[in-house]
Amino acid sequence: MTEDVTTNAPSKIEDLKPGMAVSGTVKRLELYGAFVDIGIGQDGLLHISQLGKTKVRNLEDVLKVGETIQAFVLKVDAKAGRIALTTIKPPDLPWEAISQGQTYQGKVIRMEKFGVFVDIGAERPGMVHVSELADGFVKDPSDIVSEGQEVTVRVLKVNRGQRKIDLSMREQAEEIANIIDEDDENLPTAMEMAFRRANADDDGANEDSRSKRAKASKKRRQEQAEIIARMMRGD
Repeated sequence: MTEDVTTNAPSKIEDLKPGMAVSGTVKRLELYGAFVDIGIGQDGLLHISQLGKTKVRNLEDVLKVGETIQAFVLKVDAKAGRIALTTIKPPDLPWEAISQGQTYQGKVIRMEKFGVFVDIGAERPGMVHVSELADGFVKDPSDIVSEGQEVTVRVLKVNRGQRKIDLSMREQAEEIANIIDEDDENLPTAMEMAFRRANADDDGANEDSRSKRAKASKKRRQEQAEIIARMMRGD
């Protein structure tokens, strides 16, 4: 359970910050976790769920009393005197630092028919949908990228609640200003009028087709959600 990290040798609980690397000695093992002396007069709790990304069933299989370990501060409550530790290295890119429009260098770590997952240094990889892999039509993600490839991506959307990041590899389209005379702005042309009438006539015939497409789209979204969920669980 050791890892080479740089410690800041805090001297009191007020010195601790989430993400800070600390070194400590395992003092006591419990069913739910280990208490670790990090040298500030207040032990930190290393919960069994924070011993790694792989599930640990028995603490004694991975830790021993008296063992020196490297950990990171997960949470700290100076008023209550509580310190939560983890051996999982914090992400280089915290959620609060990710925002729409930002550009990152990342690595393709998984490929699916509907898109690819890219590691940008966040807690979880972001997803580039197949429609966002290139400006033109893409039939298969493997036509554009390969697993392990370094790519440049742009953040389209961040859902911190669901821990999801939507990314794009498409070039930003230039905004083209349409110059429209204000007097004619709301007046439809004869062709537009004919097009509207044709659409109205086709609405009934297309209703069944739209319903089928909607059901197929819903099924694809459900399949994608299941794959994403399995990947996040490490299945």
